[in-house]
Amino acid sequence: MKSEQYVPQRYVPGDYAREHIRITPTRLADGRRFFYLDDDPEYVSGRRTRRLDDPRPLTDRFAPHQDQEGRTVPFQPPQMRRDPLTGDWIPMATARMNRPITAGPQATAKGNPLAARKPGDPYQDGEIPDVDYNVAVFENRFPSMMQVPNTQAVDQSSLVDGNPLWPVREANGRCEVVCFDPDEHALPADLPVSRLRTVVEAWAFRTAEISAMEGIEQIFPFENHGQEIGVSLAHPHGQIYCYPFIAPRLEQELRQCADYKERTGGNLLADILKAELDSGRRVVFRNATWVAYVPAAARWPLEVHMAPVRDGILSLDQLNDQERWDLAVMYSTLLKRGNAFFDKGDGKGMDLPYIAAWHQAPLHDSRREDYRLNLQFFSFRRAVDKIKYLAGSESGMAAWVSDTTPERIADRFRQLGPLDLEKGENQ
Repeated sequence: MKSEQYVPQRYVPGDYAREHIRITPTRLADGRRFFYLDDDPEYVSGRRTRRLDDPRPLTDRFAPHQDQEGRTVPFQPPQMRRDPLTGDWIPMATARMNRPITAGPQATAKGNPLAARKPGDPYQDGEIPDVDYNVAVFENRFPSMMQVPNTQAVDQSSLVDGNPLWPVREANGRCEVVCFDPDEHALPADLPVSRLRTVVEAWAFRTAEISAMEGIEQIFPFENHGQEIGVSLAHPHGQIYCYPFIAPRLEQELRQCADYKERTGGNLLADILKAELDSGRRVVFRNATWVAYVPAAARWPLEVHMAPVRDGILSLDQLNDQERWDLAVMYSTLLKRGNAFFDKGDGKGMDLPYIAAWHQAPLHDSRREDYRLNLQFFSFRRAVDKIKYLAGSESGMAAWVSDTTPERIADRFRQLGPLDLEKGENQ
């Protein structure tokens, strides 16, 4: 199987990516897009190539199927309903009930669909065609949202029970998986900076390309890590959710940014970064192009935000080569320091459960220029043996109560010793 012709719509690689990263596209057996991002010199040079054909006997994901009564019915895309009390769109992703879970006490399947293919292994339902890879990106097999060809326009709505209180639309978005490394037992914190640099390129590549797709309003790369977070697959990976709406958290931030600009004429996120730098009290580390700080109103027991120094960066694809390298170094440092944050008494720290959430400017909203790229990293672990549970006030009213102070969080990060942010810790 030859590599399909793929012409990037908006992605333009920088000098480093042109020389050191090779992107090879293909399609999985059910038609989903798949990309290898190789940083191994033999594959970058073309001396070796990846397997492109998916040997699984999967049917086309949009093909008609049989219902419980044996009738052939057309494929039904996931839907979303609008909550009249909040204005939020809620995708109804019923297909996700069938996804395999291989991590934690609720595991329902053996094998790892994100691992490289193992010849002779009884588990042969993996998503990676080859027996090895560096970084891989592909459409999620069990998506919360998906774009379906030849369906109603994205701006058309129907109603639940015919009542205008409850609009229904297709959840016409996109969900992708980003596998950081082929080693299913690796921790993201232990990956070399060079591999995380390839992950950064994957984020930039997909942000640029997805931004050209019709109907997408927000691109959200993120990483869930740890059993306590609810991770269903124990493999170093992240996801990219591409919403056909602006997610509630970003909408709230955009309103604050717009109000701030109207009142002061300034950019709220730029002024927050400047204020944190001027104070210095909560800055935990920085390099030439990025700053990591604990926000002054942090709500999680461990929370760090990261932002680029240069003004005007709205999304990951707008980072230059130096900023992408410095981001890989900073992200590596953040993960290592996160794992060392809680002391079990043996000096080894712990595998921290966390969420790393990339906040990028919306694609088409008029408030886009008022925003600024930032990473919001947090964990709900509040001690070695304690979890912060979101109970009545947080879950019921979204009224947060912090169990610590931002200054204590920053002090703990600084107590972990000196940093080498030119090459990354322990690299």
